[in-house]
Amino acid sequence: MNKLLIKNATIINEGKRALKDVYIENEYINKIASSIDLDHKVKTINAEGLILIPGMIDDQVHFREPGLTHKGDISTESMAAIAGGVTSYIEMPNTLPNTTTKDEFDEKIKIATNNSFANFSFMFGGTNENIDEIKKIDIKEVAGIKLFLGSSTGKMLIDDKNSIREIFNSTKLPISAHCEDEKIIQKNTEYYINIYGEEIPMEFHPKIRDEEACFLSSKYAVELAIETGARLNVFHISTAKELNLFDNNINVKNKTITAEVCAHHLWFTDDDYERFGSRIKWNPAIKSLNDKNNLWQAIKDDRIDIIASDHAPHTLIEKNNKYLQCPSGGPMIQHTILSLFEKCEDYGVTIEKIIEKIAHNPAIIFEIEKRGFIREGYYADIVLIDSNSQTKVSKDSLLYKCGWSPFEGQNFRHTINRTIINGRIAYENGKVNPVRNAMKLTFNR
Repeated sequence: MNKLLIKNATIINEGKRALKDVYIENEYINKIASSIDLDHKVKTINAEGLILIPGMIDDQVHFREPGLTHKGDISTESMAAIAGGVTSYIEMPNTLPNTTTKDEFDEKIKIATNNSFANFSFMFGGTNENIDEIKKIDIKEVAGIKLFLGSSTGKMLIDDKNSIREIFNSTKLPISAHCEDEKIIQKNTEYYINIYGEEIPMEFHPKIRDEEACFLSSKYAVELAIETGARLNVFHISTAKELNLFDNNINVKNKTITAEVCAHHLWFTDDDYERFGSRIKWNPAIKSLNDKNNLWQAIKDDRIDIIASDHAPHTLIEKNNKYLQCPSGGPMIQHTILSLFEKCEDYGVTIEKIIEKIAHNPAIIFEIEKRGFIREGYYADIVLIDSNSQTKVSKDSLLYKCGWSPFEGQNFRHTINRTIINGRIAYENGKVNPVRNAMKLTFNR
């Protein structure tokens, strides 16, 4: 029997802080109390001075396997995840082949079962033609449906409104949507090609994938969800204007329409293109300081429900292409929590609120079984954070296969001390435990 006792930890969970001990047996949290003393010998961690939180459930990652494994794979990127305090992830369908059939979905589960260091699940991709495959889904096995209403990495754009409506009408699963209006993007792209040809400066990315492209697409998805009664989660909100589409007067447990923001939209602004160039080219684009400030405010007032990494690695060779050939996306998962802890107090956002957005709410919205909280009887997915130790991001410290990060050179004021997955230490002292202990996520539906 696996037994582990964590003593003297400052637990941040469900909006409260408390100095307590946590006793783990096998994969579960057995007891939480002010003081736990055991008669028998148990491996003990003295967590005095450390923060204890539920592990992050990252609802949007791109681990690139199968088919794009020169960028990353489930093994390498899940190692980076646990080094960053992410204990569970939901991976996206724009791999090669796309995850748009039951067979391809089952193949991903098989790969992750053999190779993942963190708990895992996958989105099932919706297309213009695969409604019959969507209807085959066991809702207890699939995290949700992913729709690319705007083009991004891979060829998964769904633009037939009849097909979109049929999907909204045909599933009880949460539908997560990438919302950008393709016609506006194409029009803006042509405008800048006429001016610059192949030499479009990178700083025009937020002009091409602009506020209106985001707003109109998000508005369409929200209105369709209201009309059909579908459950909708709008991915990576990047503009202040979109925030008006979301409600903050409803408990997240009762929301049928939710919103997500990603760590890079909370850190960078369009002023950073001059310094970072293509390294911060994401879809949707990094936008203005005003947008960033409003996104932080929406976390505080609960119009934003989830914070994710949108971890999406590409090689530096790929990222060093000219604008039109340069793919969007970048590696983020190893430093998402650290970046949030670094900035949240500047915006009046508490760490308690951050934990709500990275752990509690993803578990609630996707109905994940026994994860996302520090509770007796729940899986022991736990992260210990040292707020008195700095993390300097260097190339040598990165676990990504792509080997780079937009955070290189950054000093964070916190360190991921340990990551515990299903009751066993998966990461400590800067090293990943080579023995995998990950599980497939299950859902209470």
